[in-house]
Amino acid sequence: MAVADPKPHSEPKVWNFFKLPFRNSSVPSSNSGCTSSKTTSSRNLLHNHNNPPFDGSTCQSSNSVSSVARSFLPTRRRLKLDPSNKLFFPYEPGKQVRSAIRIKNTSKSHVAFKFQTTAPKSCFMRPPGAVLAPGESIIATVFKFVEQPENNEKPDKTGLKFKIMSLKVKELVDYVPELFEEQKDHVTVEQILRVVFLDPERPSPALEKLKSQLAYADAALEARKKPAEDAGPKIIGEGLVIDEWKERRERYLAKQQGCRAVALC
Repeated sequence: MAVADPKPHSEPKVWNFFKLPFRNSSVPSSNSGCTSSKTTSSRNLLHNHNNPPFDGSTCQSSNSVSSVARSFLPTRRRLKLDPSNKLFFPYEPGKQVRSAIRIKNTSKSHVAFKFQTTAPKSCFMRPPGAVLAPGESIIATVFKFVEQPENNEKPDKTGLKFKIMSLKVKELVDYVPELFEEQKDHVTVEQILRVVFLDPERPSPALEKLKSQLAYADAALEARKKPAEDAGPKIIGEGLVIDEWKERRERYLAKQQGCRAVALC
């Protein structure tokens, strides 16, 4: 039985089954519109290459996109805090207690910092703000009056918080609170500190660290209060050292000799 040869037009049908999408001649009208608009824009750009048109909407759109992108970036910190996000106070109702926090400038420029609190009537800070040079650190002391609890309220539920803000300043600028008002657009919120009360009768690492920081802050305060010590004996002329008490004694003897001479005359 003879086998009939396949029809010559059957092979193209197989290739038609595997046609690629981009080979399709039917193109949506939207794509054609985009193609024509791109072609027109290219021609206009080539025609007006010397005086390109300024599109304000495009510039505003790019600026808005960049501002949104910056809002998602993490804020770069200028200060390192220790403790990092809490203020520890000994819980002693009816007394004024203290907390301490070390603040270090980790940036390459001078930075001013400032405290704010949700309870300014019962709290104050020393210092309330300062300017730190690059790498400089300071221990700030925070004072608070602890009120008697009402209805057995837990001390941790008071809602008291502190906020530390920073501002980049020039080298010779002195700290004044008005700096943060004048340049409020450049102020950065470094950290919001939550208040935690400690039992003074129960030893803990946090309590020991607090005591150590307070002792260091007190020593630094006393050192600032002391007058500048005498640099040494007074030097007059070319290396001639004259003791102060010896100089006074010589002046006194000269005065006595002058009085005697006047009396003899």
